[in-house]
Amino acid sequence: MPEPDEQQQSEDRLHPSAERMVRQVGEKQKRMARSHGRDYNVLNAIGILGVVGWSVAVPTLLGIVAGVWIDRHWPSRISWTVTLLGAGLAIGCVSAWLRIEREQK
Repeated sequence: MPEPDEQQQSEDRLHPSAERMVRQVGEKQKRMARSHGRDYNVLNAIGILGVVGWSVAVPTLLGIVAGVWIDRHWPSRISWTVTLLGAGLAIGCVSAWLRIEREQK
């Protein structure tokens, strides 16, 4: 009769085909991680945040500059600075959204 330790070890083991499948899945995961060529760590996360921040800031600032220029050269009742600031902000937010979606894939 098997001793309790031997019996426990035999119950903990997987069937050989299940062990093979687990090994194959592990190898495929390693290959997929290598093929993406990225390690996700804190520095990469900070880099992504920086890119997203700039993708919002640049269109917003360009909208402000263009709006101030239009307001100085062609004054009107409409404040082009505020209008183009809003448009630049909207474009920047959409750009950031698309960038984040692309990074998640």
